[in-house]
Amino acid sequence: MTTMRILTEAELRRIVPLDLEAIACVEDAFHALATRAVAMPPILRLDIPEHRGEVDVKTAYVPGLDGFAIKISPGFFDNPKIGLPSTNGLMVLFSTTTGLVQAVLLDNGYLTDVRTAAAGAVAARHLSRKDASVAAIFGAGMQARLQLQALRLVRPIRQARIWARDAAKAEAAADDLTKRLGFPVHATADGRTAVDGADIVVTTTPSETPVLRAEWLRPGQHVTAMGSDAEHKNEIEPAVITGAGLYVADSLRQTRRLGELHHAIEAGLVAADTIFPELGEIVAGRKPGRTGPEQITVADLTGTGIQDTAIATLAAARAAATGAGTSFTS
Repeated sequence: MTTMRILTEAELRRIVPLDLEAIACVEDAFHALATRAVAMPPILRLDIPEHRGEVDVKTAYVPGLDGFAIKISPGFFDNPKIGLPSTNGLMVLFSTTTGLVQAVLLDNGYLTDVRTAAAGAVAARHLSRKDASVAAIFGAGMQARLQLQALRLVRPIRQARIWARDAAKAEAAADDLTKRLGFPVHATADGRTAVDGADIVVTTTPSETPVLRAEWLRPGQHVTAMGSDAEHKNEIEPAVITGAGLYVADSLRQTRRLGELHHAIEAGLVAADTIFPELGEIVAGRKPGRTGPEQITVADLTGTGIQDTAIATLAAARAAATGAGTSFTS
């Protein structure tokens, strides 16, 4: 006889908010990626180009954890035109001992949103200046909002700027975030203005052409690129990477294939076998992070299966502790 727990998006939103514990959960996952024999196969992706759609499948096994997650994550980027969210999906948590299903997390992409925002906070914690107080966000969707919310948990953010191709969406997001976070968030008409004077720059778009230019950056800034999780996506100019004092990948194997690094390699600006530090190595103290206040740092975050296993494990633990969800016995 086996028991499986099913949790809805509403239940998961209640028990797994974007908080310091969620950030610590993802930070621990990066640490494990650098220090344990993690099994994390390449991302499986199905493209449906006629509908601007893609489906990613990610997973990872972490020695010492009781479960491992498999995540199915569709992204259909024309959905907002018909009043639907661009991302959805679910996670399934399996026992690492028996392979039996422990939990089905019907999160519609919510847990991915949380773990992605948490990863941005981890990157900022280890790579941005500790006194970073001004943020620039590229994009006006859910991840743009969550990235700013996550940043304020790890840095003393006191103001922010938002740029998006849709100026009305940027204005709406800025107004909402000003009310929600209690500090001024302004929509800007162009990317250069958003970056000027910012301490942390986060790109959160599905853009296929660069929205961030190298010439806009100044000493001391930190850039986190979140959106390039497929070969055709490209948010930052390749010269941003070559001009940085420190480039960091979430998974070097992935960023060489589908991250911003991939475009720098294709442009002939970086050799394909160049070794760069991974975020987990910096979290674990095996590689240095920021070495000075004037250094420009770049984090290339493509999203890893270990983050999904980590956030799914946290969700299952909180569900067990609170009695959330519906249990089925078979």
